[in-house]
Amino acid sequence: MSTRAEWLSSLAAFEAAARHQNFAHAGEELHLTASAVSHHVRKLESRLGLPLFQRHARGVALTAAGRQLADAASSSLADLEDVLRGLKAASTDRDLVRIATLHSFTCAWLMPRLPEFAKAHPEVRLSIETGFALARFDDSGPDLAIRHGPGQWPGVQAMPLLDEQLFPVAARSMPGVAAASTARDVAALPLVADNARQGWPDWFRAAKVLGITPDERYRFTDSTGALEAAATGLGAVLARQRIVEPYLASGRLARLPGPSIKARWSYYVVQPSHRRLRPAARAFVDWLLALPRD
Repeated sequence: MSTRAEWLSSLAAFEAAARHQNFAHAGEELHLTASAVSHHVRKLESRLGLPLFQRHARGVALTAAGRQLADAASSSLADLEDVLRGLKAASTDRDLVRIATLHSFTCAWLMPRLPEFAKAHPEVRLSIETGFALARFDDSGPDLAIRHGPGQWPGVQAMPLLDEQLFPVAARSMPGVAAASTARDVAALPLVADNARQGWPDWFRAAKVLGITPDERYRFTDSTGALEAAATGLGAVLARQRIVEPYLASGRLARLPGPSIKARWSYYVVQPSHRRLRPAARAFVDWLLALPRD
């Protein structure tokens, strides 16, 4: 006997009733009345020509045939639910773009611009994953990345996004800042550093302030931590232009005297070479690369 589509509703009602051993509880799960569940079960029993439940004053109990059908129905419906859930997830994932990048870049530069992308592409969902490790573009990895580095990595295509400049900043309220008028005056301030490849020694050389040892009193692994420390008045920090923009705009930090030096590393949009971007990810990359670079 082949199972037909019109049997599905009756089988679903029967399976729920078999699990609960109660028509009312099965009805609550399926948003049906107890009598509707009972109707579906009787309809199924009529088609099979045998009873599936023993009915008594205290409720119902499965017959031997009912137990056999309940086991098969439960397994089959669970398999169907798994397939449907997987298909739904696959459909939803078509519009999901996973982006790996740095926390500092996300908070300071990318986040303020995302409303523009959301307005242009309301159907696309973004998952932004921050960290220091380079993204692994395997089957479970992100669609693309925004990296800060030299622009050459094996197995990926890197597209230039933004160059970077370095210059010193500090909170206006920090002691000694108001009197600082030269790069050498900056050397007299307590300094904050991060783990970037370029730091205070590079800047002092560019500023021609020689014969000093920078007093780096505080060091942070992330640029955001270093900027926050400077904003609280702990010291001056050598800031990346793209990351410090919100701090300068809000007045939490102010630029100090001295030159701006070109960073050795830039920001790149990176995608795996071994697979093409899905349309949603392609839309995000195109939007990124079309943004103003100044």
